[in-house]
Amino acid sequence: MFKTLAAQTKQFKTASILTPILAGLEVVMETLLPLMMAGIIDKGIMPGNLNEVFRYGAIMIVMAIASLSFGIAAGRLAANASAGFAANIRTAMYENIQTFAFKNIDKFSTSGLVTRMTTDVTNLQNAFQMILRMCVRAPMTLICALVMAFLVNAQVASIFVVAVVFLSSLLFVIIRITMRLFDQVFKKYDALNESVQENVTAIRVVKSFVREDYEKKKFNTAAENIYKLFVKAERNIALNGPIMMTTVYSCVLGISWLGARLIASERLTTGELTTLLSYVMAIMFSLMMVSMIFIMFSMGSAAIERIRTAMAASILIGAR
Repeated sequence: MFKTLAAQTKQFKTASILTPILAGLEVVMETLLPLMMAGIIDKGIMPGNLNEVFRYGAIMIVMAIASLSFGIAAGRLAANASAGFAANIRTAMYENIQTFAFKNIDKFSTSGLVTRMTTDVTNLQNAFQMILRMCVRAPMTLICALVMAFLVNAQVASIFVVAVVFLSSLLFVIIRITMRLFDQVFKKYDALNESVQENVTAIRVVKSFVREDYEKKKFNTAAENIYKLFVKAERNIALNGPIMMTTVYSCVLGISWLGARLIASERLTTGELTTLLSYVMAIMFSLMMVSMIFIMFSMGSAAIERIRTAMAASILIGAR
């Protein structure tokens, strides 16, 4: 099925390939910026050498512009590729539905097919955009920041390892719970769409038999079920914020305390301490992005499965 879906990138293959490359270059530029800041402090501000300040400052400006340019280009290409991918999927699904036999029509409700061509494809589009950009950016940022932190000072960087293990464990638990909730949400969408479709299609019958109150109650029940599940899922996702902030500021306190002792013993410079503090935010936010990627993957995988069942009912889209 993944091979079949990959074939739908068609005219957007170039954008799909360039996006991860540009995202990787953006990460490289962002990772090197804190080192330039350390150079400004240690070689320019501390000795009072303005020439070094201007030199490192000019390098930082060029790197920042390059990072911004890479980021903008990656964002535009990812948006074009994911939107085009979704459009191709919808077209292929629509064409495939036209080939359904009567047994297929009896198996799949109209509301179910509508959900697959709208909500499921949209979730798949978001997941594809995440794959192209965030799946490269987040892990690469985490790895590059950790490597650079250990190159600056391994003793202080060991705090990062403890924080990453702690935060990863908590995020894993949250993701597992959230993924199960989102799986349930998609099953409720069919009931909601079915209620709307029946009410709109048979509006004359509903009015003739005075069934408005019953139809409203049926719709409200379906909408309430989706609402409750989404609230539970979003409540779990909201825990990422306070957990991450607690971890980040604990790291800042630990690095500041240990860094001050090392600076006093001349085993660490002020610029290096500033660099390590910059890497704290990069590492923690990359972990946050990784958690969101897994959540989008769970939504995308559920959508893929639903799309697969519809496509398996007739000719595969890749064979057309």
